[in-house]
Amino acid sequence: MTATTSTPLPRAAERTSAPRPPGRLRAWATRAPLLPALIFMIAVTQLPFVATLVISFFDWNALYPDARSFTGLSNYHEVLTDADLRKSVWTTILLTATVVLASLVIGLGLALLLDRKFRGRGVVRTLLIAPFLLVPVAAALLWKHVLYNPEYGLFNGILHWVGGDGATQPDWISNTPLIAIELSLIWQWTPFMMLILLAGLQSRDTELIEAARMDGANNWQVFRHLTLPHLRRYLELGALLGSIYIVQNFDAVFTITSGGLGTANLPYTVYQSFYQAHENGLASAAGVLVVIGSIIIATFALRVVSSLFREEVSRA
Repeated sequence: MTATTSTPLPRAAERTSAPRPPGRLRAWATRAPLLPALIFMIAVTQLPFVATLVISFFDWNALYPDARSFTGLSNYHEVLTDADLRKSVWTTILLTATVVLASLVIGLGLALLLDRKFRGRGVVRTLLIAPFLLVPVAAALLWKHVLYNPEYGLFNGILHWVGGDGATQPDWISNTPLIAIELSLIWQWTPFMMLILLAGLQSRDTELIEAARMDGANNWQVFRHLTLPHLRRYLELGALLGSIYIVQNFDAVFTITSGGLGTANLPYTVYQSFYQAHENGLASAAGVLVVIGSIIIATFALRVVSSLFREEVSRA
């Protein structure tokens, strides 16, 4: 009999047969550097929200900390049925809708202007973006004291210069308080809408527009049938993102009118309930409702953004 000798495996086979770390372990190894940031984000954002959610189920007045008791959904019922709170919800909706629509219309006009080539376009674009870069409180103070002030404000100064000494000097904030807030927010948020719509205009198919002009289409027909349908997603994105931020706006209401004269929106009502009435449970319930509304709007915004990305990828 002849003895059979086993041939050694080649080195490549040895390397192939070496144990590999399981896929789950490799996935955790790649995600490990992100864990500190994730833990920090949870500690800063999610834990306070959970605490707010828990407090919203209690009748809790900060002046009587020992008298707190579990009340279930009664705070939410009070938020939704109280006349003042319902009025603040309506004020929030009206303020948001007015500012978003006006900012979109003006922003579209400015975007169409900046989409054209003219001398000094870069300087004009920088100047138009400047209001959005201001701190919200600083912008509100600017409108309150520099423009609206009945004694030395710019608006009354223009009326005095046009009409002379007999010109009326109205108190803009007292006469039109909600419009005063809306104008300051429109001025601040129009550049944001302009940038989004300008990006949409610059992503148009120029060959399609040139073909339409060669077929005899005028500027209005190109805008109506080509530009506006192309900008639909960008208009939706601007409206949704603007709504998320303006629903939560507190600075302009607090700075210009201090929530008086029927201008208290829901965030200011939360501030009043918490810091003035010391009703922690009621303020927490109102805050949770604001967060839920913002999440709903943000969900639609994310869908619009994802659809825009899919369109750009398919176009590329």
